[in-house]
Amino acid sequence: MSVRTPSSEEPVETVHRAGFACFVGRPNAGKSTLTNALVGQKVAITANQPQTTRHTVRGIVHRPDAQLILVDTPGLHKPRTLLGERLNDVVRTTWAEVDVIGFCLPANEKIGPGDRFIAKELAGIRKTPKVAVVTKTDLVDSKTLAEQLIAIDQLGKDLGIEWAEIVPVSAVGAKQVDLLADLLVPLLPEGPALYPEGDLTDEPEQVMIAELIREAALEGVRDELPHSIAVVVEEMLPREDRPADRPLLDIHANVYIERPSQKGIIIGPKGKRLKEVGIKSRKHIEALLGTPVFLDLHVKVAKDWQRDPKQLRRLGF
Repeated sequence: MSVRTPSSEEPVETVHRAGFACFVGRPNAGKSTLTNALVGQKVAITANQPQTTRHTVRGIVHRPDAQLILVDTPGLHKPRTLLGERLNDVVRTTWAEVDVIGFCLPANEKIGPGDRFIAKELAGIRKTPKVAVVTKTDLVDSKTLAEQLIAIDQLGKDLGIEWAEIVPVSAVGAKQVDLLADLLVPLLPEGPALYPEGDLTDEPEQVMIAELIREAALEGVRDELPHSIAVVVEEMLPREDRPADRPLLDIHANVYIERPSQKGIIIGPKGKRLKEVGIKSRKHIEALLGTPVFLDLHVKVAKDWQRDPKQLRRLGF
C-alpha cells in the first residue's frame, strides 16, 4: 500500500497539464470543503446537512505547471425523489467525462454500505485513475487514521480497484491539501490552460449567489427542510442614480419551499430568521462580487417541487 506524504525528491516536470478531476463520495464526506480549500476561495456551498450540493460546481486551480479543474458533484445516494434520481444521473455523467476521480472517505467514520456502493460503481470505470482521499484527518488520532488507511487499501483490493494514490488530508486544517494537488496534476493530460488566468469557477454569478443564499437558509433549520429549499435569483440590477464611487447592486431572489407549513420555519418569529439569512448571505455575495449589495428576499411555496418535472425545470434542475 502506498500512502503519500511530502517528499523533496519528486522529479520536476516542465510540461504543462490541464484537465478535470472529480471528487466523489457519499453525502457529507467533505467534497465541497476540499474543493474550496484547493481553489483558495468559496466556490462550492458547504453545510452540516448532507446532500447540499446540487450542481456540478467547477473550481479552477491555477499553477505554473498546470490547470486543475475540480468538478464537485452531489453525493451519490439512494434516491427517494425525482430530484434525487436527477442528482445521481449528474454524478454518473460527470464520472464518465473526467481525467481523474478522487474518492473522498472521512477519516472519522468507518467504511459503510454507502462507501461500498460508490466503490462498486467506481470499480466499473476501468480507464480513469482513482485517488482515495481520506478527509477530515483533523478529527482523528494517528491510530484511527492508520486503521482507516488500511481499510481503504483493502476495499480497493476486494473490488479490484488499484488506487493511484491514497492521500490523507484535512481541508479545515489545510494539511496536505497542496500535496493532493501535486499528486492529481501528473494524472492530467498534457495541454494548455482551458480557462483564463484569474477565473476560479465557470459557475454563472446568479447561480453562485442563489447557492450562497441557500447555504445561509440551510443553517440551523430542522432536519426535514434541507432538500425542500431552492433559491432562484430573479433579478440583478445596478441601482440607478448612484455616484460611480458608491455603486449598489439590487438583487431580488425567491426562496422556494414545498409546503406552506415550512414558510414559518424559514421566516422565523417576526421575520428574524429570514433577516439573518439575508445578512449572512449578503456578506458572502459582496465578497464574491466585490461590490455593495441590497438583497431583497421573498419566501414562496412551490408545492412538492422535488417530485414535479415542470417545477424542477423552472428551478434549474
